[in-house]
Amino acid sequence: MMEDNFVKEDFEEKENANTEMQEHEKKDCILDHMEICVTEAEKRETGALNIRDFYTVYLIETKVTDLDWNGAVNKLSSLWRRYSEFELLRTYLEVTYPYVVLPPLPEKKVMYAWQKVASDTFDPDFVDRRRAGLENFLLRVASHPILSYDRQFIGFLQQDEGWRESIKDTGYLQLAESKLKALSVAVRLKQPDKRFEAIKNYGNELQSNLGNLLRVRARMVERLYGIHKLHANYGRVFSEWSAKEKEMGDGLQKAGHYLDSLAAGIDMPLEEEELFADQLKEYLFFAGALQAVCRRQEMLQLQLERAEGQVASRTTEKDNVQKGKSGLMSRLFGTVDTEEVRELKVNLLDQRIQEGKNSIRNAQDELSEFSREALIDIERFQQQKVVDLRETLAGYVVLQIKMCRKGLQTWTHIRDCLEAIP
Repeated sequence: MMEDNFVKEDFEEKENANTEMQEHEKKDCILDHMEICVTEAEKRETGALNIRDFYTVYLIETKVTDLDWNGAVNKLSSLWRRYSEFELLRTYLEVTYPYVVLPPLPEKKVMYAWQKVASDTFDPDFVDRRRAGLENFLLRVASHPILSYDRQFIGFLQQDEGWRESIKDTGYLQLAESKLKALSVAVRLKQPDKRFEAIKNYGNELQSNLGNLLRVRARMVERLYGIHKLHANYGRVFSEWSAKEKEMGDGLQKAGHYLDSLAAGIDMPLEEEELFADQLKEYLFFAGALQAVCRRQEMLQLQLERAEGQVASRTTEKDNVQKGKSGLMSRLFGTVDTEEVRELKVNLLDQRIQEGKNSIRNAQDELSEFSREALIDIERFQQQKVVDLRETLAGYVVLQIKMCRKGLQTWTHIRDCLEAIP
């Protein structure tokens, strides 16, 4: 397990991380002071009469429950946000807090569907599920001890006018373009951190396992839905048969009604099951956020290794100059550096070596601080994941038991109807 690898690699650092994690857990979040909900969605249009552009907005309502808390813009607020603004907020948080396993946004289009659904993003069911997912995203951020108190996040919740301008003024867009693009570059490190290698491998496995689970679930639901709907044919046959049988008619007709109810009764449970699927999808995307933290650690490690490589190269060059070894051009053209030129080169290389050592120290400090904060937040994520997935999977099992009991009850009624036929 990944946690065991942490302990084996660096027990003392893990203990420090756990101590700091406990300190983070003691900190409150804005959910201790405020209620947040996304209550409804609305389809709107913009543009000229001939060319119309449709989009969906979501109503965010907040209410301060702690009257002594002064961290909010307003005690009560309600405002509309587009999905693109949620994306803007998440990108800002991703750049500003690179060490945090950031909560994901709900899917843009339906994944792992068990029916051939339309790609219409304005479908009422899809919009409502996205509304619930956006609310969950806000609650995840609002429950984080660091993210929740970010001023731009609070502004997103309550600042109706000027929020886009204020977040652009932070300058995060320039950082986002360079940092997020760098994450797509493949990195090969000389000395990778084994702790983050274990975390990255775990993220890959988590993503793979959840993806496979969702695919299997989609196939099972499709077959289950088809089997239940076929029972409507049984119901029709029994009803038609009952019209031909005088003595058996009542029993056959009742059995047909129960078979119809069995066919119709699958719709609601499968709608409930979609909610559990959405919860699993959230952690499928969470796995990507976990991998993104590891890639950022790799980029900082690469930055350190490059700085060390430059210092080593310049130190070798300085040794060669001091020993009087001439470069390639000098050997080709027969020129030899004078003592003064050699001394000038050595001084210049000393200066560059010192600058390189300063860069190494800065890179080491940045990497060390990032790793410390990342391990704390990853441990927080792990604890949260265990609680959430246990609840999700247990709820899924309970739903399956309810479905089976309902089916058994229906078949029992059908048996009683048929046995009652004289």
